Amino acid sequence: MASNNMFKTVFLLTALTVLMLLIGRFVAGTNGMIFAFVLALGLNFFSYWFSDKIALKMAGAHEVSEAEAPDLHSIVNSLAMYARLPRPRVYMIDSDSPNAFATGRDPSHAAIAVTRGIVAILSRDELEAVLSHELGHVRNRDTLIMTVTATVAGAITMIAQMAQWALIFGGFGGRDDDRGGGIGDLAVGLLMIILAPIAATIIQLAISRAREFEADATGARLSGHPLELANALEKLEATVKVRPMQVPEAAAHLFIVNPLGGGGWVNLFRTHPTTEERVARLRAMAYQVA
Repeated sequence: MASNNMFKTVFLLTALTVLMLLIGRFVAGTNGMIFAFVLALGLNFFSYWFSDKIALKMAGAHEVSEAEAPDLHSIVNSLAMYARLPRPRVYMIDSDSPNAFATGRDPSHAAIAVTRGIVAILSRDELEAVLSHELGHVRNRDTLIMTVTATVAGAITMIAQMAQWALIFGGFGGRDDDRGGGIGDLAVGLLMIILAPIAATIIQLAISRAREFEADATGARLSGHPLELANALEKLEATVKVRPMQVPEAAAHLFIVNPLGGGGWVNLFRTHPTTEERVARLRAMAYQVA
């Protein structure tokens, strides 16, 4: 299962990169493709260094010391030691909505943030299972993968928006071919501008769902409590629907369950796998161990 998730992630990241280069090529030929590549590199560099600070700020998280949250630090430190990972920084979010997420460019610069709500409603074993899931993200370097994914998808959207202005002001002047800017080119251009960002979003969300499955499996192995993680996910899903968090939609994919409450979207546009499927996989994992 782990190798399947990783293969899917690599395939989708490749597809996202190819899509970015194609839209750059379509907008301005070879120069456009080079521009798209350089733009993605620049945005990735910025995201690599600052994504954790941005994520923590968007969530309204503040760092807590061992004196302020001794039980939380104790669990995180024990799990990190078992996983042979550097101890992550621990943050608290002042929200009654139960949730958690991990961020950081690599395991040495990782941070785990939890809400006051999740500490209040979960048992210690369930909280340990959730924190194991977040350390699974750190161990699998999902924080970096999702940063790159979000950045490339954002670059595609940015290039598509630039292409709108190119169409308005006379077409794609940088194209390598000799075709005139006729109705056919205009129609293809409009389709590319509309469909490329949608395709990028679908790919980004598919990668997010694959990494959630992998973090569930990794976290269950770290904690040894797949059933507790399954129970925690069901509690979180039910409570978040009643008490959603007030966070930007762009940050929703970071959390262990959709903090906005979900509902109304088809599976294609979900940031997370369905809780039912995640729970089913975890319970199957528990029975295999038993």
